[in-house]
Amino acid sequence: MQKQEQAENHRAASSELSITSSSSSSSSSISLICPPQGLMGDLRTPLVTMAAELIQDDFTVTRRVGETVSISCRGFGQCDSDYDYVYWYQKKDTETFRRILHINRFSGEVNSNYNHPQKDDFSAVMNQSRVELKIQKAKLLHSASYYCACWKRDLHRTAVYPYIQWYIFGSGTKLYVTDEQVVKPVVSVYPAASSAHPGGQSSLLCLASDMFPPLVKFSWERQKENGAVEKVTADQGEQLELRESGHTASILRINQENSTYKYLCSVEHESGTVKAQTEQEVPAAAASCPPERDLLALHRAQLIFQAECRVKLLVLLYTLLIVKSLVYCYSLYVMMIFRNMGPSTNGTLAD
Repeated sequence: MQKQEQAENHRAASSELSITSSSSSSSSSISLICPPQGLMGDLRTPLVTMAAELIQDDFTVTRRVGETVSISCRGFGQCDSDYDYVYWYQKKDTETFRRILHINRFSGEVNSNYNHPQKDDFSAVMNQSRVELKIQKAKLLHSASYYCACWKRDLHRTAVYPYIQWYIFGSGTKLYVTDEQVVKPVVSVYPAASSAHPGGQSSLLCLASDMFPPLVKFSWERQKENGAVEKVTADQGEQLELRESGHTASILRINQENSTYKYLCSVEHESGTVKAQTEQEVPAAAASCPPERDLLALHRAQLIFQAECRVKLLVLLYTLLIVKSLVYCYSLYVMMIFRNMGPSTNGTLAD
């Protein structure tokens, strides 16, 4: 334990981490970790990033000034068993991550000696398998995103490193300290396009608007006719999210299948889960539709047929013009003959 405490103090040399984050939303993840001072030259403890994360069930928490705040974190089975500490970080929109405190997840002992400007406002407790960060009286300056973290280690040895070690973080909880009331989102779903995309794809759009706080999580489900409801997986549809002031949208791109499905959209919010009042039905792919290559061949054949018709029409037109010219010439010839025969006939009668 003494070695562990020494290593912990060594890691605590810096109370700030420079970490880039995609956003403060519920799906935010840590993509880059800069190790504390003093570890850069230690080749025995390299830090790498990892996709695994701890679990923070609440992605937003809204409180008034003076109210109590509790933010929980769980999923410590991923953490290194040799390091008993769970860390809490604060991230404001215009600032870097700042370490607030750490807590021993077995003994419950808390250490907040990290020079955080409001360190006396924070505490931490163990609650069964969870660690909770607490604020007894919320202030406006506490509005920020809060992340839990722990160390993880892989004992896979290489020629350079005896083991690999990295930080894993929670998904983050955004704290709003405000007088605004929590408002449920208005959810609606409708086709994102009037016709199917090339390649047999369709798009559905789920819109959440008029909510506070503005952060939401989307989920899509589908139901076959007279069948059970199932979640839409990544193989069944690609999901994209668009966030703007006042509303957030999720676009689901669906690969058309041989069955007809009804699609349902749900939105998870601090106020609860809200389901769209309407469903959208995506029909099965038409079996009579020819493949794309056949369509191209058919189109090419139509163009050839139209060209041949034009050629034949031109030949007929020129033929008619030639016949018309021949008839005209023959008429002139006959008229000239009768004109020349007229005077000679009159002269004979006079004699």
